[in-house]
Amino acid sequence: MTPAARVEAAITLLDEIIDAAAGGGAAADTLIQRYFKTRRYAGSKDRRAVRDLVYRVIRSLGERPESGRAAMMGYARAEAPDMLALFGTDPHGPAAFVEGEPAAAPGLAPEWLTAKLAAEYGDADSLLHALAERAPLDLRVNRLKTTRGAVLPLIPGAVPTARAQDGLRLVDALNVEDLPAYNDGRVEVQDEGSQLIAAACRAQPGMTVVDLCAGAGGKTLALAADMENRGRLFACDTDRSRLSRLGPRAVRAGAANIETRLLDPGREAEALGDLLGAADVVLIDAPCSGTGTWRRNPEARWRLTPQRLARLTALQAHLADLGARLLKPGGRLVYAVCSLLPEEGRLQAEALSKTHSDLALDVGGAQTLRPDRDGTDGFFIAGYEKSC
Repeated sequence: MTPAARVEAAITLLDEIIDAAAGGGAAADTLIQRYFKTRRYAGSKDRRAVRDLVYRVIRSLGERPESGRAAMMGYARAEAPDMLALFGTDPHGPAAFVEGEPAAAPGLAPEWLTAKLAAEYGDADSLLHALAERAPLDLRVNRLKTTRGAVLPLIPGAVPTARAQDGLRLVDALNVEDLPAYNDGRVEVQDEGSQLIAAACRAQPGMTVVDLCAGAGGKTLALAADMENRGRLFACDTDRSRLSRLGPRAVRAGAANIETRLLDPGREAEALGDLLGAADVVLIDAPCSGTGTWRRNPEARWRLTPQRLARLTALQAHLADLGARLLKPGGRLVYAVCSLLPEEGRLQAEALSKTHSDLALDVGGAQTLRPDRDGTDGFFIAGYEKSC
C-alpha cells in the first residue's frame, strides 16, 4: 500500500468506528480485524501502519467526529501537516480537499465529560492527558502455578509492578500469546489496577466468594489464586458469551473451585437465592462508562452519552444493593468501577452506605486509581465490612 492508500484505509475504518460508537456497535479493534480479513493484499507493515494511524487519530479527538475524513483532516492539520500533501495525489488515496469541508477539532474528551472531571478533580488536565496516552501491558503471575520471582527472568523486559504483589509490567511491546508462561497458565494479562481490586477483596482459602459481574473472569481467576483453590467461588454474569470464555481460562490457570452462574438481567437474585446472606466476600466490578480505560479503548469517549450514563448508574445501584444482600454478617463487599466519574464511583459508594447502614466503609475510605498518578487504568474502589 502507498502512504496515501494507508491514509484512505484509515479513513474508511474511522467511518466504521464512528458509526459503531454512535450506534453501540463493535469495538475499534474488532472492526480493524474484520477490515483486514477481507483485504489480504495488505501486508503486516501496512496493517500495523494503518492501525497505528487510526488510533493516533482517535486519541487526538475528544468529540465524536462527523466522519472519518473530517477526523483525518483534523488530525493532519493539528499534528501531521505533511500528511495533507497526500490528499488528491493517488487514485487509491483520499480525494483532494474541497473548500470549506469540515475538519474535526482536536481535544481530549467530549466537553460535557471534561466538565465533570474538572469539577471532581483539581488537576483534571493532567488526568485527561494521561488518559489519552497508550497504556502499558501488565501481567498477573498465577500463584496457583508459580511465583513472580520464578517468572520474572523468563519474560524479556518485564519489571515488577509497584503495588500489585503478583504484577509484571512489560516495558517493550511483546506478543504475549507467544510466551510459554502465558500458554501454560503461569501468567494472565491484567492491568495492575484490576489486580488491586481483586486484592482488596481479601479472599481466603475456604471462603464463599461471589464475583457478581465476572465477565470473562480475569478477577475471578485472581480470586481463585488467593483462595488456593479451596472454598466456593461463584462467577456470575448476565452475558453468556463473556462468561463462556472463563471455562478455558480456568482450565489453563488450574483454577478448580469456580462455579459459573448465568443471571437474568433485572432478575439476578432469582439465580442467587441460595447465596443470600451466605457470602464471605462479594465483588461488584460493576458495568460502567469505562472512562478509566480510555488509554486502551479511546473511542469509548465517543460512545458515552448522558442518557447511557444514567442507565449505568441505575444498574450500578441495583447491583450494589444485591451484593449487600448476599453478604453474611462479618462479610466483605468490594464495589469497583473502571470509571473516574463521581456518579459511578464516589456518589454510588456514599449512597450504598446510606441505604445499608450495616455496611462500614474501610478505615481511610475509598480509593481512586489514576493513570497519571498511579500508572494504572482509572478505577474507583470501595471496601465495606458488614456488621455482625
